[in-house]
Amino acid sequence: MAEVLKTELVNFQELDGGANSSRSAELARHVATLFAFTSDRCSAEQVDIYDSVLLRLVGMVEAEVRKFVAEQMAGLRRGPEGTIRKLAGDDIEIAEPILRKSTVLRDADLVEIASDMGNGHLVAIAKREVISEAVSDILVDRGDLSVKRLVAANSGATLSDGAMLHLISDAAADATMQMSLSERADLASHHIQKLVQVASEEVRKLLLARGEQDAAARLPEAADIAAQRMTNEYWLARYDFETARNRILLLAKRGMVTEATLRRFASEDRFPESVAAFAWMVRCGVEEVSHWMVRADPEPFLIIAKASGLSSITVSGLLSIGPWRHRLSPETRGAAMKTFNAMTVSEAERRMAHWSQVVLN
Repeated sequence: MAEVLKTELVNFQELDGGANSSRSAELARHVATLFAFTSDRCSAEQVDIYDSVLLRLVGMVEAEVRKFVAEQMAGLRRGPEGTIRKLAGDDIEIAEPILRKSTVLRDADLVEIASDMGNGHLVAIAKREVISEAVSDILVDRGDLSVKRLVAANSGATLSDGAMLHLISDAAADATMQMSLSERADLASHHIQKLVQVASEEVRKLLLARGEQDAAARLPEAADIAAQRMTNEYWLARYDFETARNRILLLAKRGMVTEATLRRFASEDRFPESVAAFAWMVRCGVEEVSHWMVRADPEPFLIIAKASGLSSITVSGLLSIGPWRHRLSPETRGAAMKTFNAMTVSEAERRMAHWSQVVLN
């Protein structure tokens, strides 16, 4: 006899059939509300249970209820990943708060949604506080004017050279986009020159005035803005390291925390798990390691990684996830890998010993 499909929260066999649709809706609301209130205190196993239950329930309820669940999940620092991904791909009325606010969604999720879904989904993604270069590229390529305006005005959107030039070209016929682009702090000199060529007289005057100012006088202001936006705390506050640490401890008890595990986390862009796994492997605290792996200068991480015997493939993967996706330029990553490959294990160990001596003294 088949076992009753049952979890600690819901007996789904009792919900089979349309007669229980109102009961399913009630349960979906209650389970989502309960998780929203208790998410910070749930263990990894409990989060997985909620995920399995909510996944089933959102597949059984009407759009109004799915929208309620999405609104409950959207602002959480941690959440049921499968459910959140499912809701993010739902109708835009349901997906909008998830796409706009959820930090549980990974870049790979956003890239897939931006590639496959309609303009409404692109608008919601373009309103995110931070947007990676890969996601911005798709938004600029697929989105309509409203999406491009949002991306141009979003100071948290990292733009590739191609995306910036695409926006500048489209801005020739749109004064709003011209103004937004003219105010971006990441315009390179050649971007400014091209924007001047297509801009309205009002924007052109602003850009020309900006170009006529002494470059050295503008650098401190730009550096201060960047520093305010890109402090370690700004980036690290987005991630739930406690849940990741608990998951890694469970894997460690089974002897499953290896370099291969770390490399898999990196390939899946699971930054908190990568930090926790690396911390366990090098026998350091998660908080300390998280600060190594968010710095604009990755040298301390490179030294520890070399002394710990990590391969260049693993290190390269870690340099491209989490905050380092945004904080490290391709040139900085390339220079970091050259430093790592040129460094010997004995040299890294000597530098670590020197740190320890400095701390002790």
